[in-house]
Amino acid sequence: MTLAVTEEALARQLVQLVTGHLLDPLEILLGTDWTLTKLERKAGERAEVWARDLLGPDQEVATRTAMRLVATLYPSDGPFDPPAAWWQAPLGQVVAHRIGHPTANGLSYSTAGAMLGISKQGVYDLVSRGKLVRHADGGVTSESVRLRLHQRNP
Repeated sequence: MTLAVTEEALARQLVQLVTGHLLDPLEILLGTDWTLTKLERKAGERAEVWARDLLGPDQEVATRTAMRLVATLYPSDGPFDPPAAWWQAPLGQVVAHRIGHPTANGLSYSTAGAMLGISKQGVYDLVSRGKLVRHADGGVTSESVRLRLHQRNP
């Protein structure tokens, strides 16, 4: 997969996310001890594997890994709706390229623009030119955004 994301940058972000979303709250609840240090070390090792899986040639492995990470790191009773900057970070770029939006079939122009790294007007122009597919409920389809990313970065 050709993206401007390196395994090292992706692994580094994954360690930060696991630490911030999972391990730091555990430390607050349980205190610091040897077990948490072992978990931090294990998270670093696993982040390298996840990065290889996400960037590797096996689409099925990458998809399962991306979905598992998003579901674990961003649990919610509501829809997954990260800020625009999330899509420009390494994990967001890989998720957009591999699976599109993980939980939505239809995307607003602003979300599609964030995933593509362009403005809402840019998305509108792509829709007008038939380069992105309109969603029946408004906006554009997540799949057309993913396909557009593949055209730019095969």
